[in-house]
Amino acid sequence: MSIDHEALVEVVQALVQVPSVYDPAIGRSEEGAARLVAHQLRSFGWAPELDPVAPGRPNVYAVVEGGRPGPTLMFEGHTDVVTEGDRDAWSVDPFRGEIRDGRLYGRGSADMKSGLVASMFAARAVADEGSFPGRILLAALVDEEGMMAGARHFVSTGRADGVDAAICCEPEEGEVCNVSKGALRLRVDFAGAMAHGAMPFQGRNPNPVLARFLGQLAEEEAALQAAHPTHAHLGDVHLTPTVLRAGEPAQMNVIPRDAAAWLDVRTIPGVDHAAVVEAIGARATAAGRDAGVVGSVTVIDDRPAVSTPATSPVVTALCDAHAAVTGQPARLGGVPGATDGTVLTSRTGMPSVVYGPGGKWIAHQVDEFVEVAAIIEAAEVYREAALRFLSAAGP
Repeated sequence: MSIDHEALVEVVQALVQVPSVYDPAIGRSEEGAARLVAHQLRSFGWAPELDPVAPGRPNVYAVVEGGRPGPTLMFEGHTDVVTEGDRDAWSVDPFRGEIRDGRLYGRGSADMKSGLVASMFAARAVADEGSFPGRILLAALVDEEGMMAGARHFVSTGRADGVDAAICCEPEEGEVCNVSKGALRLRVDFAGAMAHGAMPFQGRNPNPVLARFLGQLAEEEAALQAAHPTHAHLGDVHLTPTVLRAGEPAQMNVIPRDAAAWLDVRTIPGVDHAAVVEAIGARATAAGRDAGVVGSVTVIDDRPAVSTPATSPVVTALCDAHAAVTGQPARLGGVPGATDGTVLTSRTGMPSVVYGPGGKWIAHQVDEFVEVAAIIEAAEVYREAALRFLSAAGP
């Protein structure tokens, strides 16, 4: 049966109207969005499960059985969105879901409530056509914009067992992204000793050491880029200091006891994350040695890059579906950041691919939007991809 395009867009609007920013200080979480997703899945005749990851933060799962033996295809999305920031900077209400000139505006419209809802309506269309091989697993996870606790919980509780492939419905502007950058988040600490600012010889000041270390990061990035040439779809390895913290106490006439930097390292396939940590640690140690300041590195998050072969059945099914629906050949591409698919693939080995409505670069910006036509197109592509993947792998 065909997809109800009007209802599809209405549900996306309703979901955008739920401010599912995780901010417990003002009572915000993903719970409202998760419950709306579950309600919609129930209206399709399915029995969704809300699985709490943390208070107010439930994952939502629904299994659509095909009635015949076959593989399991997962459609994955997330219910959380980033903050809207300064509302005065928006030309529209960020949580109204306004449609103007063929565009649906609002926080999360592209990243990624449109893709999530499109996958739900696509699964409904597949089920309405009758029996099919295998099953479709719909998963709406929490905390993708944070530490991906929803995806980690999904894997650690065994929910990923038996899933043969995943399509992550993030906005990629029509590209079939079979590769994604890895993310390595590090905290580098420098431990010195407090002293009076008038008597610096009595202390061990970590601030000049931190400055010296930061000056060396460009050399480390250049070494990584020389060892790992530019990737066709992902570009270069980048090593970026994002947060700097002078030590406590923060007082004009006191040399602090410590200082720290947070680093965001974005990698491409082939980069050894453990080797990067070791190299950063060696530079931190060397930077502080002569000053009697001890440098150390803590790994905050480690998500390897994803590289699913272009010949993987889920990639070919999606490429063929895109061509069949749009009349244009699919373009392979890469995800510049990490997605829940990074966790799914690195922790289970399941092949994942990222494809969804919305511009690749529009996420997290003021006046975020998605073309209404792109939502509808993505739903049709998801439907066709599911039929192709499950039929090809089924008996």
